[in-house]
Amino acid sequence: MPLLLLDLDNTLVDRTGAFRLWAKEFLPVIGAPDSDLEWLMKLDSDGFTPRDEVASAMRARYLLDAPVEDIVAELHMGVVEHTRLDPLIACALQIADRAGWMPIIVTNGTRRQQEAKMRRVGLERYVAGWVISEEVGVRKPDPRIFELAANRARHRLDGAWMIGDNPAADIGGATRAGLPSVWISHGRHWTEPRFAPTHTAGNCLAAVYKVLAS
Repeated sequence: MPLLLLDLDNTLVDRTGAFRLWAKEFLPVIGAPDSDLEWLMKLDSDGFTPRDEVASAMRARYLLDAPVEDIVAELHMGVVEHTRLDPLIACALQIADRAGWMPIIVTNGTRRQQEAKMRRVGLERYVAGWVISEEVGVRKPDPRIFELAANRARHRLDGAWMIGDNPAADIGGATRAGLPSVWISHGRHWTEPRFAPTHTAGNCLAAVYKVLAS
């Protein structure tokens, strides 16, 4: 049974959409204009900007009295509360499982937030397990995180595929680990000259079918 390794944010769940929904609700609460939404989205950078940096920038811009730690907590839990699982993604994972693949989530991030997202949307019903970078002390694109995922599944990494939306972390990591991959483009064009995905798909559902067709 080969492993199907999957990223979490913007692969299995719409992390960008969840952050946007939270920001739309939060900005009016602190008296910020609607036009600041795009400023905050850019600052967030799909979650790649460290949370304390985002919190500090928000605190300075809006003259907030709350400690940085409290704003960070709001950033984390706001995304969790707005995270949803597309029924088509759940269906794709079930199809992969029935086709003899073992879905495992491999995600960067903090254990508290990433597990909260997965449990909130019920992903534990559709995957065999997960590995979170903070928990294991290794982040994608370090290929060791894929070996750790295989060890946790008590399975060999041979024959595994990686699906993810981040060129460097997901596809670069898979390349370094010697794994074939499917890049979820979300309408983007591939621009990295040093490596490339085995396949490209517009969304996770299409990506899973690319793997099954292989």
